[in-house]
Amino acid sequence: MSAIFSNQHEYKELKPLTDERSLSTLAFAGKYRLMDFPLSSIVNAGINNVYALINQEKVRSYFDHLGGGKEWGLDTIGSYEYIDFYQKIIQRQVSGEPYFADIIEFLKTTSYPYAVFIGNKMVSNFDLQSVLHYHQENGNKITGVFKKVKHDSLAFDDQVFVLDNNNNILANQQMMDTQKQFEYNLSLNIYIANTDWILKQLEKAQMSDSTADISKLLAALAAKYRSTAYEYTGYLRNIRDIKSYFDANMDMLDQKQFASLLQGNQKVITRIRNEVGNYYSAGSIVKNSIFGTGCRVFGEVKHSVISRRVEIDKNSWVLNSIVMSSVNIKKGAHVEYAILDKDVTIEAGVTIKGTLEKPIVIRKYDDVNDDWIRNRG
Repeated sequence: MSAIFSNQHEYKELKPLTDERSLSTLAFAGKYRLMDFPLSSIVNAGINNVYALINQEKVRSYFDHLGGGKEWGLDTIGSYEYIDFYQKIIQRQVSGEPYFADIIEFLKTTSYPYAVFIGNKMVSNFDLQSVLHYHQENGNKITGVFKKVKHDSLAFDDQVFVLDNNNNILANQQMMDTQKQFEYNLSLNIYIANTDWILKQLEKAQMSDSTADISKLLAALAAKYRSTAYEYTGYLRNIRDIKSYFDANMDMLDQKQFASLLQGNQKVITRIRNEVGNYYSAGSIVKNSIFGTGCRVFGEVKHSVISRRVEIDKNSWVLNSIVMSSVNIKKGAHVEYAILDKDVTIEAGVTIKGTLEKPIVIRKYDDVNDDWIRNRG
């Protein structure tokens, strides 16, 4: 297989965390980024020819994490990595040009019999080889992957499938156009298709000025050709707002959830950082928390996710929170139900207290001198 990795999803509901970075590069579980999960699924399937679609205004955060692609084997002999901008596809469509031309050229150049499309916002661990085998066994032209979820796991722009009893896709709908129901067949933005077939479909689409959103196009094609969908039953979080991002990180403090996502046969790969270990003073208290490397802990940390190079001073405590890298929490400060972005400083004695439903987000580089307490409700 060759792979198309789409990083086009962005949500204003994730601001201010995504003011300067893409959704794909949000920190997760102390040392990972969200993009590590789809990329790892690609690599674990033996794929080393990848076409990446990214948003041009947030390209820096993407390249800062990906680097040369060494950790994912994208710098080896025989690998092929192509970077393109989603905005360029839109501009070409507006100008009346063949807007899928670069994707078509990529698929022709790699010349593999199958192609996989995978999106960027699902925290999960997919076995794409299993999906490929399912695709072959069912004789599909295209195979979509879905999971049964409740209403509170959906974003307004998600695609949901209408399935028959044999998981054949009868129709696809955008979530915002779907009537409320008990359970939905959420498309996970993963599709495997026969390359020769999808090349023809992309050429037809751009000739008829069809949608430039590939995930929508593939969902429509899967429904049109009544393809049999593959049901994913593993861990999943659909990241679309602050609450879903917060909950996904907190899930990792549950050993079963952590093991399901990160300790299975499918290894999750991230960028290697050579740093010193953590220092925990004799007076520190740490319970049920995840840490990156290079941290210095003198205070108390409970039920929290802490990234790299964080300093937590004496008589301070962190509870039910996400703390990103290079944060300094000074003496006597209290942090609860909060997300502290990179390079934040919480001054001595300051209290930051959100709620489970609405954690407080402190912007990158902020120096917080005053209490910030959110009342329940």
